[in-house]
Amino acid sequence: MQKLLGYMRAACQDYDMIQNGDKIAVGVSAGKDSLSLLAAMAKLKSFYPEPFDLVAITVDMQFGNEPTDFSEITAYCESIGVKHIIKPTNLYKLIFEVRQESNPCSLCSKMRRGALNLAAIEQGCNKVALGHHLDDVAETFIMNLFNGGTLDCFQPVTYLDRKEVTVIRPMIYARESDCARVARRENLPVKPSSCPADGNTEREEVKQFLSSLEKKYGNVRGKILGAMQRKEINGY
Repeated sequence: MQKLLGYMRAACQDYDMIQNGDKIAVGVSAGKDSLSLLAAMAKLKSFYPEPFDLVAITVDMQFGNEPTDFSEITAYCESIGVKHIIKPTNLYKLIFEVRQESNPCSLCSKMRRGALNLAAIEQGCNKVALGHHLDDVAETFIMNLFNGGTLDCFQPVTYLDRKEVTVIRPMIYARESDCARVARRENLPVKPSSCPADGNTEREEVKQFLSSLEKKYGNVRGKILGAMQRKEINGY
């Protein structure tokens, strides 16, 4: 946990992610990344120089057209003193049954974020924290390069002027393995993904590609982030 907290504090200070009085909604999907973010943000709150409040928000896709049982996550949130909000949606039905998307990830991501941002605003939050880590940064960069021929990635801090909410990504210096370690050692209530596309996506292919490169070239993901910072790509 201390290693993850160190990465997060550095990212928050480097990119001025948190200001005094912020109310931050942490998007919690029930996966290891978002739960590690929530656990670390709750600890960060106790010593960060800028006071802030937290609320955890889960967007329920309702896989199989049934509400998901998030009771273990709600209980965990209560144990760390964070309010847990569950936002029901019909996204599973819309994406997988009505539209029958063959490549659902991009649309699903956009619609989930939209629902999350709306729920955050309803809770009086001015910021939304997402659980993207260094692996996600590198994978997204490579996907944009290969698919669109662009040097592009999501930003560490993004102000959404239409919704008047700011999206922050405090874990961009941390590796996915750091999140997995925290989830295991803190015994976080991680739930297996119910998504029909889980493990069979383009992102998974890029993940394996980068892992194969790292066997020969070392920390490829870290080098990609470093190059983005030196060239100031998308606010890095």
